[in-house]
Amino acid sequence: MNQLHPGPTADAPAPAARLAAFAAALADETRASICLTLLEGRAWTAGELARITEVAPSTVSGHLARLLEAGICVTERQGRHSYVRVADAATARLLDELASYAVPDRDAAHAVPVVAAPDPLARARTCYDHFAGRLGMAVTDAMEERGLLRTEGVFELTEAGRLWCAEAGIALAAEGRRRPASSCLDWTERRRHLGGLAGARLCARSLEEGWVVRPPGGGRALEVTEAGERAFGDLLGITRQAWA
Repeated sequence: MNQLHPGPTADAPAPAARLAAFAAALADETRASICLTLLEGRAWTAGELARITEVAPSTVSGHLARLLEAGICVTERQGRHSYVRVADAATARLLDELASYAVPDRDAAHAVPVVAAPDPLARARTCYDHFAGRLGMAVTDAMEERGLLRTEGVFELTEAGRLWCAEAGIALAAEGRRRPASSCLDWTERRRHLGGLAGARLCARSLEEGWVVRPPGGGRALEVTEAGERAFGDLLGITRQAWA
């Protein structure tokens, strides 16, 4: 008797059904446009995606529901707003491969205008107790590129990252239940930046050492000093162009 593979359970659709549902979610020009927009790596609100794709907000909501149901996109809450992004790096790579296959001469991600924030908040600021803006993203990207931080899914310091924190004078001693690393969606860059103990204590040390200062009048904006430029360069290889 031939050995038959067990059929799908009620909770687990057959692979062919899952593939068909995934393909059906992409089989619409507006949804495809949304996916190309999200391949920029930023998160967008439903209202912004409606303006970018030039459809009514009610229409884009229906399309987003299909993409969310298919697992292509996820939503992330930040303050009063809900943002949409590609579910994960594997999904982004698949979408990028499909787009490149469909448009062979495509050599760059679909370009969309970024909503600009007033300077100096867009350059560098605090987000609660850690860096945000272009400086926050520069720190996050540099740590990821150096193998200090894993950013797919839940942010997590690597062993090299923990050693780097120790050498940089960034204590990771437990503070309640706070994680050594966490992510926070940046409202100007529309990408996730480093939070958690590592992010908070790097920011605190930078303020203590005078690497960053608050401008007259206070507020959340930060200015990177000459000492800070040297420190960020020595610690992570970041140059002023990354946040200026």
